[in-house]
Amino acid sequence: MSAGAIDYSKTKTFLIDTTKCTGCRGCQVACKQWNQLKAENTTFFTGEGYQNPPGMSEFTFTRVKFKDYQKHGQNEFAFYKEMCMHCNDPACASVCPVGAFEKTAEGPVVYHSKKCIGCRFCMVACPFGIPKYEWSKAFPLVKKCTGCYSRVKNGLDPACATACPTAITYGPRDEMIKEAEKRMSARPDRYVKVVYGKEEAGGTTVLYLTQQPLDELGFKPVTKRPLPSYTWQALRLVPGIFLTVGGTLSLITWFQHRKDRVRKEEEEQKNRKEGNQ
Repeated sequence: MSAGAIDYSKTKTFLIDTTKCTGCRGCQVACKQWNQLKAENTTFFTGEGYQNPPGMSEFTFTRVKFKDYQKHGQNEFAFYKEMCMHCNDPACASVCPVGAFEKTAEGPVVYHSKKCIGCRFCMVACPFGIPKYEWSKAFPLVKKCTGCYSRVKNGLDPACATACPTAITYGPRDEMIKEAEKRMSARPDRYVKVVYGKEEAGGTTVLYLTQQPLDELGFKPVTKRPLPSYTWQALRLVPGIFLTVGGTLSLITWFQHRKDRVRKEEEEQKNRKEGNQ
């Protein structure tokens, strides 16, 4: 289904209420388990908070950020889950020359590794810094949160939403926006009057409610205009020769990587067959 044919009001959406997050990091564990992501050596990070791991990577698709602040002279903590925003009109998909990223009708923005040529335009285009490269591999691919698409398309909630005891509500986007606005109206003293993600980057399928100002929590200011319109304006300024040469080199790389991946898969299948005999 093309992006223009998607009814964004019905796409499945995360409503993350940071005032209800306890920092348990159950979502991190559930994400690791469902996606079979290996553990990684990390260092406790105190640059912008107290979270560990310090950032998302090829092995970490989501993390809970810890932010300290002062309230009535007392030190307090705020927590919120960081993940792919699954934009309605994703910049990563707009810059990918081979269509490796796709916005699905269900909501998640998915990545097709077999199409990827390794150009990494997606990493540059994403305003939230989500796509990560597999630097640990000789033939790397891009990694990011999948929105648990394999679960969602079969009627299940994402693993992180299922594991979260308090902070994550999941459902159609229009219903999540109404729920967010209902909470703000019922408790005006509890929430900043902003639903982050409702309009940012043209709208996303991850929405946030917060008690602290967004900039204090580390939320990035993002234009409300869909990002692909900026993307193509920027690309028009790049000399055509660079795009042509870059595209040619990327295609050569893609064919080589695909050849290596196919050979590796055939060897693994052969080894499995020999092991079963």
